[in-house]
Amino acid sequence: MKNKALLFVLQLFGWFPLCVGRLLGRAIGRLIYLLELGPVLVSRINLRLCYPQLSAQEIECLCKKRMLQLGQAFVETPRVWSKPSTWLESKIVAVEGLEFFQAAMDDKRGTILIVPHQGNWEVVGLWVSPRSKMTSLYEPPKIPEVGNWIKSSREQSGATLVPTDGRGVAALIKALKRGETTAILPDQQPDESGGIFSPFMGVQARTMTLLTNLIGRSDCQALFCSAIREPGGWRLHFLPAAEGLYSEDKTVAVNALNKGVENVVALAPEQYQWEYKRFRAQPDGSDFYAKGL
Repeated sequence: MKNKALLFVLQLFGWFPLCVGRLLGRAIGRLIYLLELGPVLVSRINLRLCYPQLSAQEIECLCKKRMLQLGQAFVETPRVWSKPSTWLESKIVAVEGLEFFQAAMDDKRGTILIVPHQGNWEVVGLWVSPRSKMTSLYEPPKIPEVGNWIKSSREQSGATLVPTDGRGVAALIKALKRGETTAILPDQQPDESGGIFSPFMGVQARTMTLLTNLIGRSDCQALFCSAIREPGGWRLHFLPAAEGLYSEDKTVAVNALNKGVENVVALAPEQYQWEYKRFRAQPDGSDFYAKGL
């Protein structure tokens, strides 16, 4: 019953016009901030770690702005899943770096879109899918009803979804070799065997090596991208990857990956997913979140 109730609420949000959904989302974000729920506590810690030059007041201001953005993302995303691609097209207010995207699409090599958890990352894949054949990894959420809805939305836009296991990675490599496009979320902590430590915003973070492995095995290209929330819709940004990302030295490549993510974060720091425990694994075993939470 709880799963069905959640699905009902999300589908209800999908009926709200974007402006109404965002207004409700900001109200939810204010409530999260006032109640000092988990996302607030984690965000404060991450912001202090990543922006040591900011005052306590500046950190608190950025934390509050983040909660307003978090609430908007929660309410607006069901709208994105519910609407056809023509609706999404009408909500793209601008595309920055379009020349980089077009050059990648004209190239016969496959393309990895590196999409950090910023703004509304669902928008990127749904905008790209009608423009390029996409094969992407997909790990269903724990609630099957919601997972089926998300999967249907992504597939209706033209994407092919493959599981996040060995078979899925193999399918991804084949797709990239065929010149297709995929999207990777680069800033989730992998397990110990799937990543190495690299500085992110000056703090050590275990960072995935999957992306560099895919590049090495498929001879593909990569672009950083983000869908930044703006009045009336989203502004897409495409940024070229540094040469270091293509290095055979995994340390060099992963450092370049994190630096690229930092460049995307700088576009709109309040829209980045600071509530995620990005630094919970540390080389010395320390835990930044134990005392703060």
